[in-house]
Amino acid sequence: MNDITTIEGVGAPLPLPNLDTDQIMPKQFLRGIDKAGLDRGLLHDMRFDANGAPRADFVLNQPAWRDTRVLVAGPNFGCGSSREHAVWGLQQYGIRAVIAPSFGEIFYSNAMNNRLLLVALPQADVDQIMAAVSDPVAPASIRIDLSTMTVRAGEFTKAFSLSPRHLDMFRLGLDVIGMSLTHADAIAAFASRHHADNPWLRDVAATTMARLGRMAG
Repeated sequence: MNDITTIEGVGAPLPLPNLDTDQIMPKQFLRGIDKAGLDRGLLHDMRFDANGAPRADFVLNQPAWRDTRVLVAGPNFGCGSSREHAVWGLQQYGIRAVIAPSFGEIFYSNAMNNRLLLVALPQADVDQIMAAVSDPVAPASIRIDLSTMTVRAGEFTKAFSLSPRHLDMFRLGLDVIGMSLTHADAIAAFASRHHADNPWLRDVAATTMARLGRMAG
């Protein structure tokens, strides 16, 4: 994976509170066995009418915001069910970050683990960014800098914070497994000590694997 130190691009205003994952990615797009086509499902019932035609009045269908890279959203964005497809759909569409006053807890974890950057700011600051990106003629570009930990939209700049673990995931270009593997030596040392102190575990593991092999055969 590539490291991410800056995210920059068109910001789109989506000031709806409590936009849940069922709306972000409707259930009919969860049937596939892979992630293909989830960009079509993103905010589907808002983006398209009952006949599948784009709704001209929806922000992402308007010329100024068709190349959106950052969503500026209302409070409690991503609440609802735990469907990770909501995160994948945002990423497939081209969204690289979401700025909002707050996020659904499970959505936050899913997004950050997939390296979709979520930035939580006070409502007053989000309102200023929302105003900057709401001009349909020339919406402000947003720049999120992980080296300075700042968000800039037009003339507005604000500092934000992330947990050290999440910051390392972006800066080092690592997912959850990659972060775990940075501790591979410590994990191996623990496993060696644990098996030495509990030698019976190897016998249990061998018996279990043999049983599974017989069942599979």
